[in-house]
Amino acid sequence: MAFVFTRIHHVQLAIPPGGEEVARGFYGDVLGMTELPKPAVLAARGGCWFAAGGWEIHLGVEQEFVPARKAHPGVLVDDLDALAQRLEAAGRPVQWDPHFPGHRRLYSADDHGNRLEFLQPL
Repeated sequence: MAFVFTRIHHVQLAIPPGGEEVARGFYGDVLGMTELPKPAVLAARGGCWFAAGGWEIHLGVEQEFVPARKAHPGVLVDDLDALAQRLEAAGRPVQWDPHFPGHRRLYSADDHGNRLEFLQPL
């Protein structure tokens, strides 16, 4: 093979028009991610970007928005229990799933209904 994949730069999920403040409340306030400035040419399209711990999530406006309920990012976390407590304290869903070999994992959803998976290696 002439090339090597080095890592994922970002994952993109959709949000509805005008959904940026709701996204900021979840990704910024609940998850504690840092909002990234978008280049002007892309900012004109709406949406917002966040980063933390080596991963980015780009939230793009989709006019006929439907949340991603099956497709999702899988994010490694160093303290899954602390994340679960933070999500639950903020009134967000936490669904534990023991069926991923070598990892503990849970599912949650952002405030637009997009599925998120968080994993911690055993």
